[in-house]
Order: sequence, then structure tokens, then C-alpha cells
Amino acid sequence: MTEFKAGFVSIIGKPNAGKSTLMNLLVGEQLSIVTPKAQTTRHRIMGMINTPEMQIVYSDTPGMLEPKYALHEAMMNFVKVSLEDADLVLLVIAWDDTIEEYMIDRINRVKCPVVLILNKIDLAKKEESVEEKINFWKTKFTNIQQAIPVSAAKKKNVDKILPVVQSVLPVHPPYFPQDDLTDRSERFFAAEIIREKIFYNYGQEIPYSAEVVIESFKEAEDIIRVRAQIYVERDSQKGILIGKAGSSLKKVGIEARQDMESFFKKKIHLETHVKVADNWRKERFKLKQFGYLE
Repeated sequence: MTEFKAGFVSIIGKPNAGKSTLMNLLVGEQLSIVTPKAQTTRHRIMGMINTPEMQIVYSDTPGMLEPKYALHEAMMNFVKVSLEDADLVLLVIAWDDTIEEYMIDRINRVKCPVVLILNKIDLAKKEESVEEKINFWKTKFTNIQQAIPVSAAKKKNVDKILPVVQSVLPVHPPYFPQDDLTDRSERFFAAEIIREKIFYNYGQEIPYSAEVVIESFKEAEDIIRVRAQIYVERDSQKGILIGKAGSSLKKVGIEARQDMESFFKKKIHLETHVKVADNWRKERFKLKQFGYLE
């Protein structure tokens, strides 16, 4: 009888390296929100692959950065815990990435196997060599055991990752029930869908100052009724988020409702409101309220 294998695979990289796109492809579901802006992911999001012989628990994490305030510190703690849990690290580096020394030092201290995922190879110019790029990163990261060049956006070579993951999984009982897809709640994904629409619809300031809390999530047979509170840090941001006669907030609501209906496979009634939570990104009490700190 084949022994059951289970393990944690941490997906690590800089903001905008394409980690979340890769995570969604590996799991086969849209679990992590994806936008063109950096630092979209704020939490550790687990996505699971279950078969009769194995359980792979992938972790998408916030992009690695040097913390500037309390929210960043909380985000980097999610990365730290993910690295501590990992049986394998997928280090995602985009083709044109530059990597700071703090990140090199942190990855070089990882004890488990590290696989370099060189992403966005579709951006390579004709005179540029994938092999040379991989060899360059191998001189920086001393514990890379294997490298896989991919283009997550174009779904190129992503299928080569699973056999590598399977080869390092330890013999272990499943960590989660085998019909689970993720460790996150429906409320979490509803909030993330709204937050994704805020990232798409506003400039640089609003998305990073906004947080979404689902105050009510009531599911009936034919509809889910969702009440969401969107927090920003200043009154001026509240006005921008709402827009003239509520037009901007209405657009976010329509787009979020459409995506929620696709995600939850059910009709959605979405109600959104906006409040100010002064400097919430810098205050630990508010970060605890919003689920970033225990």
C-alpha cells in the first residue's frame, strides 16, 4: 500500500513577481486576488490539492519587503510563519526583478529545499539567455536545488512544477480534511473580491489605505446577502472612494457582485458602506480588529 504524503509549499517572492497568479494555477481556483499593483496580497492564503495519495498545501504570501509600518510588519510575519512551516519553498523571481540583500539573506537561511521559479520569461529579449539568468540567481541564493523557468501569465511550463513538489513531499497524514480547498472562510473571499475591485478602480493611494470587513454574510437557498464595510484612513479618501453621487463606489459594487456570483455560484445582494479608521495601517489595535494580528 502506498504511504500517504502531505506537506506545506510556501510560495515566496517580491511584490509583483506573479506569485498569486502562479498559486491560482497550481490550485486550479481563483483563491488569491491578482492586480497589476504591487502588495495586493496582505495575508497568507492556503490552497490545497487533494488526491487519495497526497495533500499539497500551497501558501501564497505577501510580497517580501522591508517593513515601513505596522501593517507591513504583520504581512512579513505571515511570510515568516509560512517559511517556518514549509517542506518546500517555491522562490518566485520575475524576469526583470532586482532582489535586495535582506531577501537574499532570509532565503539563504531556509532549511528546507528551495526551488527557483523564474517567472515572466515571456519578457526576455532575444539576446537574453534563460540559462544565464538562472545561473545568476544561483550565485545569489546558495540553497537553490532546482530551477524552473515559467510564464504564469501565459501558463507556460507551470505543469513542470507539480512533479517537483510531489518528489519532496514527506510521508505524513493530511493536515486538513481532504475535501477542503482552503483554510479561509467565505467572508474572507468576499472581502478580497471587493478589495481587488478597489485596486483596479483607483490610483495609488486609495487601494493601500483601504480595508474591507464583511459585517454580514447571510446565505439562503437562492441568494447570499452580503454587507461590507470599507475602511479608509482619511475623510478625503472616503470622498474619493465614494465618488460623485456615489458613482465610483457603485462601480466597485457592481464589479464585485459579478465576481462573487461567479465565485460562490449563487445570486449575490451586496451592500457597501465606507467609514474612516484613522491611520489603521499603523495602529496595532486596529490591525488586530482587521485580522492581521492575534
